[in-house]
Amino acid sequence: MAFVDGGDPHGYPVIGLHGTPGCRLNRLIDDPVYAEAGVRYFTTDRAGYGRSTRHWGRSVADEASDVLAVADALGFERFSVVGGSGGGPHALACAALLADRVDRVACQSSLAPLGAGGLTRAEWLTGMDPEIAAELAWAEAGEQVLTWEMERAQERMASRLATDPGTMMGTAASPGDVAFLQRPEVLAAFRRIVPEQARSGVGGSVDDTLAFCKDWGFDLSAVTVPVLVTYGAEDSSCPVAHGRFLARSIPTAITVEVAGEGHFAADPRNEVLATHRWLRMGGTPAYPSS
Repeated sequence: MAFVDGGDPHGYPVIGLHGTPGCRLNRLIDDPVYAEAGVRYFTTDRAGYGRSTRHWGRSVADEASDVLAVADALGFERFSVVGGSGGGPHALACAALLADRVDRVACQSSLAPLGAGGLTRAEWLTGMDPEIAAELAWAEAGEQVLTWEMERAQERMASRLATDPGTMMGTAASPGDVAFLQRPEVLAAFRRIVPEQARSGVGGSVDDTLAFCKDWGFDLSAVTVPVLVTYGAEDSSCPVAHGRFLARSIPTAITVEVAGEGHFAADPRNEVLATHRWLRMGGTPAYPSS
């Protein structure tokens, strides 16, 4: 596994899990902001992304052992985890399976489980951008079809980054998300992220998608560590029904639903500060809510 180490070198350890697709470079805010929050912030390449080797057939639950391996290698007895979008389910795996090591978990703009114990297929897809919703059908058609389509999706993302970055998350993204993707600092970050996430192919994206469509390997109702569940009411990547399902299914959930906001925070600097201070200290998160 590969990871980036940043923030305050003497700060409280937080491990960040990127979305789908993504990589360890999914750090849209400069390290001084993490240091200001008092955390030493690590972001990893999930299996199959960036410089991390692929793990065929992995489940969402398998991410917990990878996160634990990073924590053990770095000597962290206690730490917190944050995961956004496709990283959200994997962060929840850490909440469910690493309760003896993890203090708190932040789950941001995340997908919910599909099928038994989760949302129905219709509920899961309602409000989702058609391009993102198509990934479920690709997965249902099998790994070969999914791989071919994910290769095309990677090519589209790279092309749109160069020509129309506001559509990188699909053509039905909220106005706020389109504006976010057009910010110069966000464009600069994605120019690093997009080629790196697929440096060894699209296996990471394929395996994430297949894992989301089957049993996650743990029970949300068994979570005992505090979980901050945040999501935007106008999200077209992980629609609001997903966040609301997680909020009512996790016994320890602290829920923040933001009206008028999409997949990304409108004020990413303040969101990072609020989330990471909460991950470090707990209490009531200083996060705008609606």
